Amino acid sequence: MALLPFRRTGGEGMTATGIDAGARGAARSGGAPTPVAAFLKGYSIEVMPRTAARVDDFRAILPEASRVCIAHIDGTPIGEMVATARRLAADGFQVMPHFPARIIADRAELGEWIARYRGEAGVRQGLILAGSPSRPRGPFASAMDLLETGLFDGFERLHVAGHPEGNRDIDPDGGDENVMAALRWKTAFAERTDATMALVTQFCFDAAPVIDWVNRLAGEGIALPVHVGIAGPARLQTLIRFAIACGVGPSLKVLQKRAMDVTRLVKPYEPTAIISALAACKAANPAFNIEQVHFFPLGGIAATARWAIEHGGRYTRPANAA
Repeated sequence: MALLPFRRTGGEGMTATGIDAGARGAARSGGAPTPVAAFLKGYSIEVMPRTAARVDDFRAILPEASRVCIAHIDGTPIGEMVATARRLAADGFQVMPHFPARIIADRAELGEWIARYRGEAGVRQGLILAGSPSRPRGPFASAMDLLETGLFDGFERLHVAGHPEGNRDIDPDGGDENVMAALRWKTAFAERTDATMALVTQFCFDAAPVIDWVNRLAGEGIALPVHVGIAGPARLQTLIRFAIACGVGPSLKVLQKRAMDVTRLVKPYEPTAIISALAACKAANPAFNIEQVHFFPLGGIAATARWAIEHGGRYTRPANAA
């Protein structure tokens, strides 16, 4: 399953609203960073070739050397993916394309993708996923199948998926036996590879299941750093549609409860509550194994970047403003 089976959305012109003025001022001040600002340091963001094409200048909205993941949706030509990677790399960003196992025809095609990314865009990072189709196009059905090929040897960083609220594609009974077994395999792989590895999670809307899951991983001896998936500002209807499509679990209730309040239904959702709660947990317990935030810009790349700028102070200052 892909972290996010994107569909067509609009929203690049959306503005961030409802930001607490006190929090904004604290984030912009030259003093000690707020917990939220510190938590946003080094965040990454997801784009696609068609959404990236709507952004005139990434350096005007993203911090210097940000990690930008490029989602590979089934049917997107590899040429478009590589062109997007080349553009972002030329702007000084860390580029991490998706490698969805189930849409790759064979080992030769995987080798071609890797060779083009490396040769044309200098890519040395990859997000290794199973992918959305239920039936594999070729011999690869999981991230583990891709990692076992050895073709990613020489990559500096490899990320794999995490699911704080479970994944019924992997555990149809609603448990987590297969998910946890896969995470143990990936932990063992991390110990024998030279690449830096991390878990990138599906987005959630409630901090509690994320905190419980991260603590559960620690108890299971799974020490891969967690890059927590967060949905950026968007219309509530858009988020509910994506949440249902992506199999978001109990935290979907946060959106459903909000939808029942007519006064809030027309206002864009912002991730302030969940990020504030996770940031507070991290500030109180520095060993808490969330390393970074990974944004899914469901309401538009620019809208998500603006929200991060408002809350992150010097840590999220755009490259052109540095």
